[in-house]
Amino acid sequence: MSVTSRYRMAWESFWSEAPEGQGAVFWDAEPMLTAGRHLAHFEPHLVDPGLPMIDLGCGNGTQTRYLAERFGNVVGADLSAAALDHARRADPAGRALYRQLDATDKAEAQTLHAELGDANVYVRGVLHQCEPDDRQPLADALATLLGDRGRAFLVEPSQESKTILRDLAQGPEGPPAKLAPVLRHGLTPGAAPDEAVPEHLRAAGLSVLASGELPLISTEYTGDGTRIELPSAWVVAGRGR
Repeated sequence: MSVTSRYRMAWESFWSEAPEGQGAVFWDAEPMLTAGRHLAHFEPHLVDPGLPMIDLGCGNGTQTRYLAERFGNVVGADLSAAALDHARRADPAGRALYRQLDATDKAEAQTLHAELGDANVYVRGVLHQCEPDDRQPLADALATLLGDRGRAFLVEPSQESKTILRDLAQGPEGPPAKLAPVLRHGLTPGAAPDEAVPEHLRAAGLSVLASGELPLISTEYTGDGTRIELPSAWVVAGRGR
């Protein structure tokens, strides 16, 4: 199974129109506020930190480049070719590798696993953007990428974040400038139920090894200058304990 053409085209269109530069899109917050905080919860659960690290849904590669400063073999993977073009231009030194990947396609995940072997995988806000029918295939592909030794860190906005975003979009001045393109391209942040992440992971044969809550930091501010933060939950998953 692979993603719908509508979903693929929505992301391609979004990234084709996105401005260059870190922080130019809604969720592209500074790594020290995102991946930097997440690694504190992820690294203690890594069975083998030397495994390749995949930044799944890497977008323009801001977090990928941060991860590449800390791990020896980092791959940024994304559905959108336009997103990967942004990522490569922002990484002229080639600190990471970049691969186009439909993470709901089992065959593509098997091919990447055959190339890299077992991998650790970082996933920030991908499952909640998926179409409902694509969520379990994505979890299944994630399990393929992990193999026996890999670990995954996923952080996803809670359902409460959907209400926050709706209220922002319906404000008297309309949606904030960086949120507007997300909505215009038909992307659906916060669509997955709160229980979806652990349920899909377990159905894929993975165990939830740790979990907690951290806000997802955006690059956008409200009219009074407050940074928009979305309530979110994180989990670490893998095979066994």
